[in-house]
Amino acid sequence: MIKNIIFDFGDIFINLDKQVVFKAMQNSGIQEFLPKYHALNADFEIGKISPQDFVAQLQPDFPHLSPKEIIDIWNSMLLDFPDYRLEFIENLAKENNYRLFLLSNTNSLHIPHVELIMGTKRFERFKNCFEQFYLSHEIQLRKPNEEIYQFVLEQNDLQAENTFFIDDTKENTDAAGKMGIKTWNLLVGKEDIVQLKERI
Repeated sequence: MIKNIIFDFGDIFINLDKQVVFKAMQNSGIQEFLPKYHALNADFEIGKISPQDFVAQLQPDFPHLSPKEIIDIWNSMLLDFPDYRLEFIENLAKENNYRLFLLSNTNSLHIPHVELIMGTKRFERFKNCFEQFYLSHEIQLRKPNEEIYQFVLEQNDLQAENTFFIDDTKENTDAAGKMGIKTWNLLVGKEDIVQLKERI
């Protein structure tokens, strides 16, 4: 029986445009997301580098952009957080049938911008729905590494077989599934988190 639910954040609650960064790169003559960018993003998501270092390492490839313009492009992938999803998670929290956790690969530029998009009061309402609000750059772990799932299970005395994890990235749900966690790889644009009770 499911007792615990772990939620991803981006494209589960807040809508994303993941292509906007690639488009900006193409406009700068960079046609693919090079391995160095994957490594840089991974380091940023585990808090290994500061926002200033992150921007400084991107700057040579985008000499025509100011640091602020790079940050603005990086943050522009964050879109809206629909009211109906906030209402859904608040109602689920009030029902108190499950222990709720958030587990997001994110960074120290995106989270302040999310709060700006949502407004501080809505953001706090959202955070208050969860027993723990785990952000990769704060806990210095990121999905799909096994350690992050083990961390959440152990920190909260959760049993994998009683835990349900929702993420839009198959690599992340596959990794959790290998540990015995029940999963839902949500298909963005075809499915919505408000359908949770049909899937659990």
